[in-house]
Amino acid sequence: MTLSVRIHHSQGAFLLDAAFESSGRLTALFGPSGSGKTSLINMIGGLVRPRSGRIEADGRLLVDTDAHVFVPKYRRRIGYVFQDARLFPHLSVGQNLGYGRFFTPATERYADFSGVVDLLGIGHLLPRKPASLSGGEKQRVAIGRALIASPRLILMDEPLASLDDARKAEIMPYIERLRDETKIPIVYVSHSVAEVARLASDVVVLSGGKVTASGPAADILSRFDLLPEEERAEAGAMIDLTVMGQDEVFGLTVLRSASGEWRLPRIDAAPGAKVRARVRARDVMLAVVRPVGISALNVLPGKIAAMTVGEGPDGLVSLDCGGDRLAARVTRRSIDALSLAPGREVFAVVKAVTFDRGNTGNLQRDLKG
Repeated sequence: MTLSVRIHHSQGAFLLDAAFESSGRLTALFGPSGSGKTSLINMIGGLVRPRSGRIEADGRLLVDTDAHVFVPKYRRRIGYVFQDARLFPHLSVGQNLGYGRFFTPATERYADFSGVVDLLGIGHLLPRKPASLSGGEKQRVAIGRALIASPRLILMDEPLASLDDARKAEIMPYIERLRDETKIPIVYVSHSVAEVARLASDVVVLSGGKVTASGPAADILSRFDLLPEEERAEAGAMIDLTVMGQDEVFGLTVLRSASGEWRLPRIDAAPGAKVRARVRARDVMLAVVRPVGISALNVLPGKIAAMTVGEGPDGLVSLDCGGDRLAARVTRRSIDALSLAPGREVFAVVKAVTFDRGNTGNLQRDLKG
């Protein structure tokens, strides 16, 4: 599905002037608080009418102010998952799930109740009331309610923002399953590099009400200049790997990518499974000769593709490691001492312990599919 957005809207002193197109399976609207992400997703969902512009989803016109078209939200067939689950407290989980399908004509319903329940692992929750659920369980039910309505598109507005790290780790695999096992495109609002890197196929960057960049997640998240200041320490590269086997003795998983062999803390995945890992630039060390006698388990040969060095104490070194793109954040002193320059062959050194559940996720199939 292709989502095309071109809108111009003012609300008080804030001006939102944004345009983008995406055909990715999960498109992330990314940017700092106040950049216009929620306003934009609310216009896609029909909760806000833009002053002017056009929104089209999969060839279906939702908004065209020039043609006086504004499809009301209840006719857009869009599922919406908010930051807070917004479940009906007086209804059971099963009743909350069933509520969503009332607004979908019987001839257009495709979602299977039991299939959605199995997908999200919430069968044991069906008789319970929302007050007895954890934050992660509530969000899984909210996602299920949106799915059972048989939507053409799902909008998720910072669905993990109100959860602690343990609950985020609990729900993230279910969002990955939703992305990979259904054909429903998702627009996902977040200000977290970790979430976007793990989940997104495409990223739209917003700043001050404008789209500053859009494109594949791997391209966008490797650019430090596009990230908010507070998130630049999380910037880096995304690598797609294949599980080769498990090192049961030391609790590690052995994987392979274009750059070579990797060892990460154990991932519960069978040989042949596809995994996406985020390699932060701050976690990558460089060596001009292959290091020996070190604790780091991942040593990848590569060549410096480009460098960005400013007036500050550090610089960004972009690497081509057999086709995988990595980045290293190193001091200007190290750049000078090692005579680093584009074209120079180096070794990227990455400690296995820098990877955690927030840095790795399942990648079951082509995210463009």
